[in-house]
Amino acid sequence: MGYSSSEIRNVGLIAHGGAGKTSLAEAILFNGGSITRLGRVDDGNTVMDFDPDEIKRKISISSAVAFVDYRGTRINVVDMPGYADFIGEVLASIRVCDSVISVVCAVSGVEVNTEKTWEYATELNLPKMVFINKLDRERADFYRVYEMVKSYLSKDAIPLLLPVGAEQNFRGVVDLLRGKAYIYEKDKSGKFKEEEIPADMKDKVAEMKEALIEKIVETDEALMERYLEGGEISSDEIISTMRKAVLSGELVPVLCGSSVENIGIRQLMDYIVDLLPSPVERPPVKGTHPETGEELERKPDVGEPFSAWAFKVALDPYVGKLVYLRVWSGEVEADATVLNSSKKDEERLSNLSYPMGKSLVKAEKAVAGDIVVIAKPKVSGFGDTLCSKDAPIVFPSVTFPEPVYFLAIEPKSKGDEDRLSNALQRLMEADPTFKAYKNTETGDTIIAGMGDIHLDVAIEKMKSRYNVELNVRMPKIPYRETIKGRSKAEGKYVKQSGGRGQYGWVWIEYEPLPRG
Repeated sequence: MGYSSSEIRNVGLIAHGGAGKTSLAEAILFNGGSITRLGRVDDGNTVMDFDPDEIKRKISISSAVAFVDYRGTRINVVDMPGYADFIGEVLASIRVCDSVISVVCAVSGVEVNTEKTWEYATELNLPKMVFINKLDRERADFYRVYEMVKSYLSKDAIPLLLPVGAEQNFRGVVDLLRGKAYIYEKDKSGKFKEEEIPADMKDKVAEMKEALIEKIVETDEALMERYLEGGEISSDEIISTMRKAVLSGELVPVLCGSSVENIGIRQLMDYIVDLLPSPVERPPVKGTHPETGEELERKPDVGEPFSAWAFKVALDPYVGKLVYLRVWSGEVEADATVLNSSKKDEERLSNLSYPMGKSLVKAEKAVAGDIVVIAKPKVSGFGDTLCSKDAPIVFPSVTFPEPVYFLAIEPKSKGDEDRLSNALQRLMEADPTFKAYKNTETGDTIIAGMGDIHLDVAIEKMKSRYNVELNVRMPKIPYRETIKGRSKAEGKYVKQSGGRGQYGWVWIEYEPLPRG
């Protein structure tokens, strides 16, 4: 079933590694009915972490996308890696999101990559939410971590949900706006009962609700005046005003739960629908004309010419090359032929599909706001713009950081050199932060990336997918010599072999040039 642009939510999950993003994505898909079984990262059976290296290491290595249809809304969940080695995946994927949820562990709190990914979202002016996860864990502390969120992420963070119970006794959440407690079954089914707020929480809830209402009405002058005069404010007005404040970045809602125990997820999903923006509520995307360089823009509207941006390339061992697209404007039918304005060539949208982790769900067409996949493209790759032939535009690509970690490699068998070359080319095609080149001074083949885990994964892929066994070592250092001081030398050459003979007298003087 297709959805209109206003019925779509493109939500990115960002975090420091180990905060539970992938488990949260799994719980969202389960509660929305996209999957019938709640997978676990430790068991290697989640929708988002499907790559063999992800299953083996129990971490996200690549961004993954899946969707859930909930309350008449298509929620596209973009699960991004939490480790700095895979920052390239985050920088590309976060650009196609209309909002982000920062997942924070209730034990470890705000960490380095929590702040970094938050900064990326802020640079893109994305509306944000915070989900404090793992409240069932020992030493979990919602209120301590909430203070960290306010200190390190946003002073405008304000709770919508409070936990009922703590650690192993965590059993539900209180919704401050709705004034109800939701107590969950302990079987991870996501089933809950609506109950009155526990007596020992009533004072805390009243205090936090008053602070929440005040924070919301402060963002609307007319509502603030009515509030101060003691006028009645409906719950619909509160939600509507809060939504505007979230979209403008004036407020950051804080929710909580446990993705593994499946507690608080349904309330999170409700607030995704109620508070986070659809594509039509985001600003136009800027680009340039491919021939003239004239600045252009595309509004997130089906009435605009079709345009899309390729934010991810995956190499499926069975399907082949897959290119993930975010449709910025217009609409397009499956198997249509469009312009790849980056390559100045035509591209057919073959096997147009919606991504569901590693699975693909056939799509008849795509509209502004959709995230779709095309298979076996003729020319398209990462960072390319696809658009209507009659309205060409090129969107800027991503600027990635330079590699920081280097290794020298060589195939164990000389006969594998061609296979190695092919493997390196494929890996660079799928990962813009992975580089490979020949060092002309030492003769080493160098691979370069964002860290040791990044290159370990690349080496493992060359072995498992391309059957290339490697010798790996640190690169040789090409030493160079330079003249440090002044020196002078004299030499004479005498050769007498009859006749006139040969004679030479040479003076030579060395001195360094100025530095630089």
